[in-house]
Amino acid sequence: MTSSPAAPGRDAALAARVVGLSKTYGRGEAVVRALDDVTLDLLAGEFTAVMGPSGSGKSTLMHVLAALDRPDAGEVLLGETSLAGLDDKALTRIRRDRIGFVFQSFNLVTTLSAEENILLPLSIAGRRPDRAWFDLVVDTVGLRSRLGHKPSELSGGQQQRVAVARALVSRPQIVFADEPTGNLDSRSGAEVLALLRQAVDEHGQTVVMVTHDPVAAAATDRVVFLADGRVVEELRHPDRDTVLATMARVAGPDPVAPGAPREGDAP
Repeated sequence: MTSSPAAPGRDAALAARVVGLSKTYGRGEAVVRALDDVTLDLLAGEFTAVMGPSGSGKSTLMHVLAALDRPDAGEVLLGETSLAGLDDKALTRIRRDRIGFVFQSFNLVTTLSAEENILLPLSIAGRRPDRAWFDLVVDTVGLRSRLGHKPSELSGGQQQRVAVARALVSRPQIVFADEPTGNLDSRSGAEVLALLRQAVDEHGQTVVMVTHDPVAAAATDRVVFLADGRVVEELRHPDRDTVLATMARVAGPDPVAPGAPREGDAP
């Protein structure tokens, strides 16, 4: 496995954890094992990227972590709360109150202004915004002069900044970002990554981002690589070149799980 700096101490707070996670789709000969006995800790106040070849399970992992899908086996914990056995109503409350989302396609309501889109999760929950925190978030993402604009009046980068602000305004326990720069040009993508990085560094937010972009991954604290539904590599304090090299190895014919011996290793 690629060498990397030492991981944070074991006493670091956990934002989320999965243990023995498995998920399949389909039946019989058409069955697809999207996740295969995955165990993973996500530390609070850290920016984590999840990468892997197409079909590696990275989107499924995020959906299960975000309570958008249920695993076939294993346990998912958000903080100290186990999601096992919770009914749909309880899972909806968790998604609404404790999780933020940033999607590749922005997912803004076209008839609402930027401010109304940002406050929408709080409105749905019947909660009043903390105006000081709202102002800080808006100023952080640089949208003060665009709050009255509809999505059609905003650039792609501005729309994604609205989406980031919406994810942060309720002070969620964890933010999941699914290819947040995928529909943006390089400049706008860099701005969104900087916003997510700032949310972690200055506000202690926890961010988990699925991405295929090594430049985006290099903005994070940690990159977890999946292949065939398993965690096979991990990097800490990544840079573009180490991410590219690891991706090439992971996409090879026979990725090896962390700690497993490789061909040619001494017994």
